[in-house]
Amino acid sequence: MSVNGLDRIGAAVSDSLIPRPRESSPGEGPGLVLTPRTRVHAGAGAAGVLSWLRREVGPATGLPLERGGEADAQIRLSVDPGAGLSPEGYRLVVDAEGASVIGHDAAGVFYGAQTLRQLLPADAYRAAAPAGSEWVLPAVSITDAPRFRWRGAMLDIARHFQPRREIMRFVDLMAMHKLNVLHLHLSDDQGWRVQIRRYPKLTEEGSWRAESQVGAARPPVFDGRPHGGYLTQDDVREIVAHAAERHVTVVPEIDVPGHSLAAIHAYPELGETGRVPVGTQWGIFDEVLAVTDEVLDFYRNVVDELVELFPSPFFHIGGDECPKTQWKESPSAQQRIRDEGLADEHELQNWFVRQLDRHLASRGRRTVGWDEILQGWLWAGDEEAPAPGDGRKGLSAGAVVMSWRGEVGGVAAARAGHDVIMAPTATSYLDYRQSESEEEPVKVGTLLPTEEVYLSEPVPEGLSPQEAEHVLGAQVNVWTEHIDTPRRLDYMVFPRLSAFAEKVWSAGPRDYAEFEPRLRAHLLRLDCAGVEYRPLEGPRPWQTRPGVLGRD
Repeated sequence: MSVNGLDRIGAAVSDSLIPRPRESSPGEGPGLVLTPRTRVHAGAGAAGVLSWLRREVGPATGLPLERGGEADAQIRLSVDPGAGLSPEGYRLVVDAEGASVIGHDAAGVFYGAQTLRQLLPADAYRAAAPAGSEWVLPAVSITDAPRFRWRGAMLDIARHFQPRREIMRFVDLMAMHKLNVLHLHLSDDQGWRVQIRRYPKLTEEGSWRAESQVGAARPPVFDGRPHGGYLTQDDVREIVAHAAERHVTVVPEIDVPGHSLAAIHAYPELGETGRVPVGTQWGIFDEVLAVTDEVLDFYRNVVDELVELFPSPFFHIGGDECPKTQWKESPSAQQRIRDEGLADEHELQNWFVRQLDRHLASRGRRTVGWDEILQGWLWAGDEEAPAPGDGRKGLSAGAVVMSWRGEVGGVAAARAGHDVIMAPTATSYLDYRQSESEEEPVKVGTLLPTEEVYLSEPVPEGLSPQEAEHVLGAQVNVWTEHIDTPRRLDYMVFPRLSAFAEKVWSAGPRDYAEFEPRLRAHLLRLDCAGVEYRPLEGPRPWQTRPGVLGRD
C-alpha cells in the first residue's frame, strides 16, 4: 500500500475518534504498520494496561504483540506524573518508528490505549482477525484529558436481572467510551440482587417474582413467567476486579426507605404492615421501611457486608420516591417523630437517611442519594419549597446529591456546598423513547434522541464558578422495566451512550452536525464489537415490539 494510501486511511480513522480528544494534529509520514515483529513495552505503573492491550488487540489483529524492551519496542506505555498532563490525561504520539502513550497516571495510559485502538480499523474490535487484514496506526499527536471526574452510567439490574457476564460486557463498552463509574442499582420493589450472608432470605425469597408486567398498559398486562436472579459475593468480586482493571469504579445502590418491597417480602419485620409480595408491577408503592432501630441495624449490617465487596469511596442509598402514607398511620413512625423532635414525615425521611449517612461516613464512604434526600432539610417536602431557616439538620459534608428531577436538586445542593452528579430525566434516562415513530418499542417517558443527549449541558446555568466546582460530573440512567434482554439493553443504550461519553469527556462547544459523521464511523466499531445498537434511522424490524404498549 502506498504512503499516500496510508495517509488517507490515517486521516479517515483519526477523524472518527469518540470521545473527541482535546488536542489532535496529524503527524508526518505514513504512520506505524503493525506486523508479527511488532513489540510492546510498559514502564512502571503501566503493566496492567499492557496486559489489557495484548489481550484485546492481539487476537483482534492476529498479531502476537510480544513484549520487548524499552529500546526495541514499537508500542511503549508509561506513567509520568511530571509530563504536564491532567489526572486521567494522556499523550499519544504515533510515527513510522513507533507509538508512545504517556499517562499522568495508569488511568491516563489506559485511555490513551483506548484511543490507540480506535486509530486502527474497526475490525480491531473483533475477537479474531478477518482474512487479509492490514493494521496501520496513522501518524498523529494527541493530548487529551477528561472534562469531568464522574462519567457514569447507572444499570438497573433489579427490575430485570443482568448476570455477571452481561455486566462485565457493559463495563467493557463503558471503558471503550472512557466512562469511569458504573452505578449498579441492586435492590428495588421487584427484586433484591446481591447476596448478603447475614440475611440469606434476601436472595432466597427476595430475588425472584412470580411474573412481570409487560409494557405500560393500563390495566397492566403480565407475562405469567417467574423472573429472578442475583449476584453472589464472588460474582461481585469478579465484576469489581474486572472493572478496576478498566479503571471503572463500581458504585452499589441499595434503595431505602422506599422501593423496598423485595426486602420486606423476605423479612416482613422491616415493613409497616407485615409480609408483602415481591413487586410484579412497575411504579411507586405505599409500602416503605419502618423507622425502628431494628430496621436501621439491619441496613447497617447490609452496608457493612457491601463495603467489603465494593471498594468505591461512594455508596448510593437511593432515597427517592418514598410515599409517606404508611408513616402517617404508623404508631412507631409517629413516636419517632415525637422522640426526635421532627416536624413531619419529610423530616422523618431525612432523619432515616442521616442515620445511614453517618454510618457510611464511619466506614470511610461518601453517601450518594437521589435528590429527594434534600427533603426535610433544604426542601420542606415534595414540592421542593425552601425549608425554613430553623436549623434543620442536613447530611454529612461529604454526601453527594444525584439530581434526577431536572436540575433544581443539583443547583440547591451545589449552593449548599455539596457535590452533585447531574442525571436529569429529560437528557439522561436511556429507557426513554428515542423517536415518536410507531415502530419504536415500548415508548415511555419524554423524547430523548441521540442529538439531545449530545447537546445538553451537564452544568446548570446560574451556578457561580465556585458552585459549579461541586458538579463532579454526570451520568445516564438505564432503568430496565422494559429492557428484559441484553439485546434490548444494547438497543436502548447505544448509540446514545456514545454521545453522552463525548459530552462528559470532551471540553469545548458541541456541534451535532460535526459529531454525526464521527458517530456513523464509530457505529462500525460497535458492529465489530457485537453491539446491537439502534440505527440512527430507526429500529430494525426485529427490534420493534408490536402489541406491547408504552405510555405517554
